[in-house]
Amino acid sequence: MIRRIKGTYDILPEESEKWQKIEDVMHKVARIFNFKEIRTPIFEASELFHRSVGETSDIVKKETYDFQDRGNRSNTLRPEGTAPIVRAVIENKLYADPSQPQKLYYFGPMFRYERPQKGRQRQFHQFGAEVIGSNSPLVDVEIINFAITYLNALDIKDVIVKVNSLGDKQSKETYLNVLRDYLKPNVDKLCEDCQRRYIENPMRVLDCKIDQKNPVVLSAPKPLDYLSDSAKYHFDHVISGLKALELDFEIDKNLVRGLDYYTHTVFEVLSKSDQLGSQSTIVGGGRYNDLISELGGPDTPAVGFAFGAERLLLALEDSPLFKTEIEIHAYFINLDNMFENDALKIINDLRLGGLMIDYDFLNRSLKAQFKQADRLKAKYYLIYGQKEAEEQIINVKDSDTGKQVSVPINDLYDYLVQQFQSNNCEGCSSR
Repeated sequence: MIRRIKGTYDILPEESEKWQKIEDVMHKVARIFNFKEIRTPIFEASELFHRSVGETSDIVKKETYDFQDRGNRSNTLRPEGTAPIVRAVIENKLYADPSQPQKLYYFGPMFRYERPQKGRQRQFHQFGAEVIGSNSPLVDVEIINFAITYLNALDIKDVIVKVNSLGDKQSKETYLNVLRDYLKPNVDKLCEDCQRRYIENPMRVLDCKIDQKNPVVLSAPKPLDYLSDSAKYHFDHVISGLKALELDFEIDKNLVRGLDYYTHTVFEVLSKSDQLGSQSTIVGGGRYNDLISELGGPDTPAVGFAFGAERLLLALEDSPLFKTEIEIHAYFINLDNMFENDALKIINDLRLGGLMIDYDFLNRSLKAQFKQADRLKAKYYLIYGQKEAEEQIINVKDSDTGKQVSVPINDLYDYLVQQFQSNNCEGCSSR
């Protein structure tokens, strides 16, 4: 038997409804913040990720899925969503669109070769958003508020924002020189990965999960203490905006994020959900003012975030968001197969009106059809046989109360909609 590849998984029907729910909320929140969806290919030229994410990052060094195509070109399955968005912005000249800034969002699979664990797979899914074309600190606040609003819409409210600033290019250069000098006599006290990071990108030492309580790391100089005047001004206004929105946040001086392209504001949103254990970060992001120009576009500031959908679903594991009273509105029970074409027409008319209707495909007995209706949590049984065909009626039976009424076929749709609306049935009034 052929099995799925390690680090991938099947989203089965009972789970896919949960995915549909979080995607539906995602689209609605994006709409109220006036973000437009963008979709990019799942593989790109390898150079895009090597240049943007950084040759020294753990993602590029250890985790990317690289392959040669038949034209001997090096391609990479996308490990994150920002670089493809930036490539699309440059290639399609979205930076020249008069409706600036560009407010974009995306959802789709990403790929990283890492050790599979709870909430982390080698194929995973990200929901992300980017604002392209504004250097205003209000945009940093906007993107953080978007992320928090989405979580609140999913009824995830026990969260905290951790925020820091890496500063502009001048600030980062000054800080990196100071950090290298500090770490130099203490390199041998760091883990093996951090000894490599010291040479390639010492700022990543601050983000090390192994050395996070190492006295060398705890006492290291922080980026926030070496901001230029303009970078400090920017960060002060971000903090002011978060306070104005009364968001729960704290400044984390060790927060640097794992991608090389970040400048100025970086942030993470942490959930206190027991389902996530120690891995409590469910969204992270920041500003990347230099990335677009580094990839061949004009000098254009930008900021964004990305959610891991699998981790989000873990945080929602016991959420009432996924509990529904009904699965379908009604189940059609055909008492006599000779009238099955009549049944098809009735069922199709109800479906075209937006009602969820199912019926028997296995020539079950009457008792078995009722059992199937109950498995599907049908609110109503629609009973139809020879007598009903002759009188042009349907017997409509409430699965909860057992009450049964006869309804003319021509009035059936209006009757069902009226019943659902009067009972405030989930998914009915909007159809």
